[in-house]
Amino acid sequence: MQTLENTPVLVHAGPFGNIAHGNSSIVADLVGIRGGDYLVTEAGFGADMGAERFFNIKCRTSGLHPDAAVLVATVRALKAHSGRFKIVAGRPLPPELLEENPDDVLAGAENLRKQIDNIRVHGVSPVVAINAFPTDHASEHAAIREIAESFGARAAVSTHFTDGGRGGVELAEAVAEAAEEPSDFRLLYPDDASLRDKIEAVATKVYGAANVEYDLIASRQLDSYERNGFGDLPVCIAKTHLSLSSDPTLKGAPSGWTLPVRQVRASVGAGFIYPICGDMRTMPGLSSSPAAERIDIDEHGEIVGLS
Repeated sequence: MQTLENTPVLVHAGPFGNIAHGNSSIVADLVGIRGGDYLVTEAGFGADMGAERFFNIKCRTSGLHPDAAVLVATVRALKAHSGRFKIVAGRPLPPELLEENPDDVLAGAENLRKQIDNIRVHGVSPVVAINAFPTDHASEHAAIREIAESFGARAAVSTHFTDGGRGGVELAEAVAEAAEEPSDFRLLYPDDASLRDKIEAVATKVYGAANVEYDLIASRQLDSYERNGFGDLPVCIAKTHLSLSSDPTLKGAPSGWTLPVRQVRASVGAGFIYPICGDMRTMPGLSSSPAAERIDIDEHGEIVGLS
């Protein structure tokens, strides 16, 4: 397909990021690389999940290595990670979170710092994309840029949502510059590490956990997978996307916590083992009345039901 600005795009299907890697297919990437100077591909959720899986599952399988990685940051996300606001799923955001306050943005700096580190631990250059909303304030964008640059990462404001392609020029230039730097890509663990060692490498080096605790059933499942020859598969840890930890209420970059592994399942055909950590849904779904039921085209050819 092509965009409204005549840019070619590959519309692909990918697995959910809750119990799978949340990346596009290797085939889509190979086609994209052959068709353009730069390939931009997405990894679902934060860098602790999407990027880690992209590096250690997808890159391990494909042999492709990224030249740069983009961390998408928003004013609201950093304010949420400040720990100063009570945010409840399905309810309106606190009004004070939407007010101009760069100090609240700076208070969420540790989360962005850890995600920058999560890119660097794999030997890739990070670029922080400040995803601008029309309701944002310039002082808060400046705060995100200050955080990123204080940790040695490039940062660029992107207004592509409101301004189209021209709104992404600054970001594109920053990414192209980062991609020219020498790359020292490295995996987090070797194929022949034990499944427990793989889980613990991700938990301690990426999530910031102090240790890992296994329920009895999880320990038995790990032993069974290794006995049956699946110990060389990478791990795809299933946990909440709302925190670096397995507890969605812990914001910022928590430390000293324990990753609880409740059970471990195998996606042998897909090529990974997925431990389930904490209390989470393994299959997201639509409500009983999805929004799609209210979207239609009227007699004048106008789309209705989008708002």
